[in-house]
Amino acid sequence: MPHPPRILLINGPNLNLLGTREPGVYGRETLAGIVGAARRHAEALGVGLSDFQSNIEGELVARLHACHAEGFAGVAINPGAYTHTSVALRDAIAAVAVPCVEVHLSNVHGREPFRQTSLTAGVCAGVIAGFGPLGYRLAVDALVEIAGLRGRNE
Repeated sequence: MPHPPRILLINGPNLNLLGTREPGVYGRETLAGIVGAARRHAEALGVGLSDFQSNIEGELVARLHACHAEGFAGVAINPGAYTHTSVALRDAIAAVAVPCVEVHLSNVHGREPFRQTSLTAGVCAGVIAGFGPLGYRLAVDALVEIAGLRGRNE
């Protein structure tokens, strides 16, 4: 029996603090809860989901570099603050041969001016922002469509 196609979910700096970090902005859901809901959603679509979180830019870059060789069909990424500052992360997303969808819990376009510019969005297939934890499930849906995964295991 073949393995289901897989999506990689990457979360950047400070997202490990979800649930306690600025709940008025990011909500009270923990990262584990958000990832768990995204995983269940992916599995219902016949897709596996692996996750990775790091506060270290180089670890995020290295994880992106490995995703194609490891057979991931797509990447959903919340780069956190690196969205606005990391040319290295932007270049890593551009370098991998898999579609990427950028996701943010908050509506970054309605926040501080420095958060309204994304260095990474231009090399992603699309951006989902402002829908809270639902955004992660929407990113899974987008990747299933973009990577042509719907119905592959039926």
